[in-house]
Amino acid sequence: MTTERLPKPLAVPAPRALLELLKPITWFAPMWAFACGVVSSGVAVGGRWPVVLAGILLAGPLVCATSQAANDWFDRHVDAINEPHRPIPSGRIPGRWGLAVAVAWTLLSLAVASLLGPWVFGAAVFGLALAWIYSAPPLRLKRNGWWGNAACGLCYEGLPWFTGAAVMGAALPDGRVLLLAALYSLGAHGIMTLNDFKSIEGDRRTGIRSLPVQLGPDRAARLACLVMAAPQVAAVAALAAWGAPWHAALVAALLAGQGTLMRRFLADPHGRAAWYNGTGTLLFVLGMLTAALALRGGVA
Repeated sequence: MTTERLPKPLAVPAPRALLELLKPITWFAPMWAFACGVVSSGVAVGGRWPVVLAGILLAGPLVCATSQAANDWFDRHVDAINEPHRPIPSGRIPGRWGLAVAVAWTLLSLAVASLLGPWVFGAAVFGLALAWIYSAPPLRLKRNGWWGNAACGLCYEGLPWFTGAAVMGAALPDGRVLLLAALYSLGAHGIMTLNDFKSIEGDRRTGIRSLPVQLGPDRAARLACLVMAAPQVAAVAALAAWGAPWHAALVAALLAGQGTLMRRFLADPHGRAAWYNGTGTLLFVLGMLTAALALRGGVA
């Protein structure tokens, strides 16, 4: 009689599993927003490339990656239902390694942020705090889609934009920069709702009240589109008022393109949420850069 040899439990995660835990695909949004902040500051990069690159590293591979590791750790029971192939529920990140990585990346993020000035350090502390309370009990903001999506939108768009402008000016950014950062943070609330469509069943079973769970897919989809579009309308009006009509017209055209895609998304919200994330969101972020360029151009 032969016995099948069982595989040994992993003691140390493989590098590939660690990279998957940190989700590099999610780093793009805050890195892009940081770049928009740099552009909108109106300060020439010149010899400041090391500072800019350090800021991009902070926004994506450090702070954003920290939030992903923390989220995966505290979501491991939900992911066992929605995405059992993820590194923690699949066992490829064993034991408490997921939590250890989140803590280590938090400390590393703070160390890098401390080198970039007080405004950047303060923004990093705030962003990391939001990342933890989004996922971790007792607050666990993600249990309610209204609060959780607001925290994500701020961390993915507003704070990196603020940080990019602050690192260039070494001061509190101009009020127009802050307004655009706030508007695109609000728009990102709708983008975060799109991400919740893939996990409706697991969220419902584990008590997470995402907006698709609270409102149903159709109403949540309509709300997401409204929340994405309204701040862009406000951005167009602001750019026009600041004397940047061409930039305002381009953002309006990009918004019109999103409107066409939204109609197709609304016909099948559950089936096309990921599709819209890969199409309409691209137009959204191009509008961000257009608005940033308007400020760089020295609008009145």
